[in-house]
Amino acid sequence: METALAAEQPINGFDEPIKKAVEKEQPKYRQIVESLRAAITTGQYRHGGRLPSEAELVRRFGVSRMTAVKAVQQLQQEGLLVRRAGSGTYAVDAPRGQKPVFGLIIPDLGQTEIFEPICKGMTGAPTSAGGQGWSLAWGHTATPTANKDLEAEQLCQQYIDQRVSGVFFAPLEFGPRRDGVNRRVLKALKAARIPVVLLDRCVLDYPARCEHDIVGLDNRRAGYMMTEHLIQSGAKRVGFFAREGSAETVDDRIAGCREALFAHGLTLPLSRVIHAEPSDTTAIADALERERFDALLCANDYTAARLMRSLHTLGVRVPQDLRIAGFDDVNYAELLPVPLTTLHQPCLQIGAAAVATMLDRVANPQLPARSVLLNGHVVVRQSCGAQQAAHP
Repeated sequence: METALAAEQPINGFDEPIKKAVEKEQPKYRQIVESLRAAITTGQYRHGGRLPSEAELVRRFGVSRMTAVKAVQQLQQEGLLVRRAGSGTYAVDAPRGQKPVFGLIIPDLGQTEIFEPICKGMTGAPTSAGGQGWSLAWGHTATPTANKDLEAEQLCQQYIDQRVSGVFFAPLEFGPRRDGVNRRVLKALKAARIPVVLLDRCVLDYPARCEHDIVGLDNRRAGYMMTEHLIQSGAKRVGFFAREGSAETVDDRIAGCREALFAHGLTLPLSRVIHAEPSDTTAIADALERERFDALLCANDYTAARLMRSLHTLGVRVPQDLRIAGFDDVNYAELLPVPLTTLHQPCLQIGAAAVATMLDRVANPQLPARSVLLNGHVVVRQSCGAQQAAHP
């Protein structure tokens, strides 16, 4: 990890074009936050000193009332001020050692159904063994979904400026710049001495291992469990379908799939691992004709759902002609025209485990990097050709 990161030559953790873009697109509320934070930390507003009202902030910065409220809430979340009903807003000596604030960098938040329940699991997690409380900083960017690369780097710089106690980071999965962005984010946080807990995946390809704690699903075991279920349902020519550029967690699922097939006297040659877009009917038709699959295990439910639509276009029936299964157990999995057999991720438990791991890391920075991997369970529906089982 050290060698890979040392090759970068960023400015303040970022390369110059990204740094300029971050500065150019800084939201109005961030200008208020940084102005007030500087005034508090330099002593202009001492402990107990009254800060400008929201109406005063509106006039001074030329913003809407909602923008002023957002800025005040951010500083309150950081523990730099306190709001007293009917009285006003007052500066507080930074109590960061008393109540840690952890930031979230999850570019796919709101884009998938996995990270929302993981965050819910975080918010419901207990305090540390010593009863110490903590809070989550839900960052805001000027480009919430249009540019995930820029969004991740904006949030990283924002949390460094806020001096958060730690960051939960779900590395970018797709895109030509993902590796560079992931490395720069981690290098910047390391330079700022901010602990990181990675959600779901590492940033390096196996067998390399980054220096941060990782919390997520045991993907290798999950791949084994799903493949074994397909075999028990009658499949003998099982293939694996994934999009190009998928995270290394998908490689773990493929490894588990291969191990399960080997344990049952079957194989998974490279030709049966298909990397393509699930909407590419030409590539799908070619693979089906060449390999004569009787089952396809998909990298996730999103891929499986899109693949099922392409199979319908090609006249391939699920599960009569081809069994399909996925991973994640997203909400729409049971609402598809053929309800999808999948592996349920324990998202709430992953969120709680991530918080426990972060609290351990903050309390003891010298702990070796750990991988905390949780088990999922198979949810059987019609797409595998087996009788549907009750959801545990």
